[in-house]
Amino acid sequence: MRNITWYSNFAKVTAHFCGRPRVFTFAAAIVVFWILTGPIFNFSDTWQLVINTGTTIITFLMVFLIQNTQNRDTEAIQLKLDELIRATKGAHNALLDLEELEEDSLDEFKIRYQALALAARKSISQGSFDTDSPEP
Repeated sequence: MRNITWYSNFAKVTAHFCGRPRVFTFAAAIVVFWILTGPIFNFSDTWQLVINTGTTIITFLMVFLIQNTQNRDTEAIQLKLDELIRATKGAHNALLDLEELEEDSLDEFKIRYQALALAARKSISQGSFDTDSPEP
């Protein structure tokens, strides 16, 4: 059942590696080194171009790697939530795969649940408990 592509594996490993404190420290050291070399190169256009080009390329590539990892993580969390909804007695199965709905449909669900939350808070303020399903 595991079908991991080379890109998915590469993106996951790279994003994990780049998120480590040592990698951040290394990147910060490069920036400090670049700043210290400014007077040597008279703060020339080439000196500025080196850091601008390097950071632009790295940022451009990292956006795609991190987005890939984030997309997979988000999808896994959604599937886990869907399984919890499916396995919970009394849960609304209409909430499964909710992230695929259009904005208007999401707003309808949101209004419905905001009303339930408001009623529960009112009930709590009157000394009741906030447990159980408020719907039949």
